[in-house]
Amino acid sequence: MSTLQITDLQVSVDTEDGPKEILKGVTLTIDSGETHAIMGPNGSGKSTLAYSIAGHPKYTITGGSVTLDGEDVLAMSVDERARAGLFLAMQYPVEVPGVSVANFLRTAKTAIDGEAPKLRTWVKDVNGALEKLNLDSSFSARSVNEGFSGGEKKRHEIAQLELLDPKVAILDETDSGLDIDALKVVSEGVNRFREREGKGVLLITHYTRILRYIQPDRVHVFVDGKVAESGGPELADKLEAEGYESYLSVAP
Repeated sequence: MSTLQITDLQVSVDTEDGPKEILKGVTLTIDSGETHAIMGPNGSGKSTLAYSIAGHPKYTITGGSVTLDGEDVLAMSVDERARAGLFLAMQYPVEVPGVSVANFLRTAKTAIDGEAPKLRTWVKDVNGALEKLNLDSSFSARSVNEGFSGGEKKRHEIAQLELLDPKVAILDETDSGLDIDALKVVSEGVNRFREREGKGVLLITHYTRILRYIQPDRVHVFVDGKVAESGGPELADKLEAEGYESYLSVAP
């Protein structure tokens, strides 16, 4: 069993006018076997939460705590967080020219496990992961995200998830820019991951369409850097029907 515990997390960013508070006290607990969906309007702090947990230097933690299985995540370097079992699928994956997908994946796996995977087994595992995501084996020879379509970038992220096998997957708008076919393939990959024992998923999204394929256990509405409401899957249906207007009208 694994638990990601976020308690009263407060985060700011530096602007030309000085520090600006983005997260204003977020408390969430994601236990293994659970999928939590975070929804909310633009600028509500959803992506800030994801990047703060992962350790992006742009964000300054001003209060609160984040622990994974009782270990202080905020005291860890970015690579230590990955080795501890945290995974972030980014909304806009970066290009890494000159580094092949195969080398990138093997280097990441080696860093996380502390030893290089056996080459013959690894090639089989990589090709199997790519095939499940409707990616040809030749995909592994391409430079990371260079010239990839939006769908290829997101499927590559889920291939990483499949192969690196973290404890908790944080997926930042994995559905953005996907057509319906790519959305189904990506969702199936996420569902395969969360069916493994001891896995947790924190899914950040604007839209309910991905929740038709990835069933959340809990849904949280983010407004103005805080959790405005939490509930079961039915809360997503309410948001689909009514939008965020009722939350925005009472936000300070």
